[in-house]
Amino acid sequence: MIDALFGSKTRVKLLHLFLSNPGKAFYVREITRLIDEQINSVRRELANMLGVGIITSETSDNKLYYQVDQRYEYYVPLRAIFADEKVAALNPAPQAMTPTWQDALKELSGARLVLLSGVLVEGSSSNVDILVVGDVRQSQLKKLIKSIEAFEGRDVNYTVLSYDDFYYRLSVRDRFVSEIVHGKYVTLVDTEKILGAAE
Repeated sequence: MIDALFGSKTRVKLLHLFLSNPGKAFYVREITRLIDEQINSVRRELANMLGVGIITSETSDNKLYYQVDQRYEYYVPLRAIFADEKVAALNPAPQAMTPTWQDALKELSGARLVLLSGVLVEGSSSNVDILVVGDVRQSQLKKLIKSIEAFEGRDVNYTVLSYDDFYYRLSVRDRFVSEIVHGKYVTLVDTEKILGAAE
């Protein structure tokens, strides 16, 4: 039934392979062995999936590798359907008053500004998902990012800037910072009200 819904048996097998292995790249002959399908049908479906944008390709060691694009708009719902493990973001534990990862970011020691954008904010086109400004402990932040990635079921791109560096970049309209603050974002922390003052 799912083959009929998604067009072909090969496409379903490819979606299952890629969405169960985010961050892992495969070359064509390896894919044909793993999903036990003919090379011509695999190539045709890979071309279709590239056209849609759910996978990306990259050449390395004279081989063309394919992997799922974790920034694809429908990545999370498709992963919920095709991945081997459950996606926590779509199946949260029904516990009342459970602190979220957003709450943990709000409580991040030393953070003076925390913004969400990119894949974490609908309608954002930023390549940065979390911007943290301040003097934060890297080990604490890395641990928190790992838990966010596990919860979201995808890699998260984050950037940490010192407060002085961020303020300078904001004042000179630095392209990197401007792309974030002039796009769609959600403010979790802004202790200095710097974004309100900058508008």
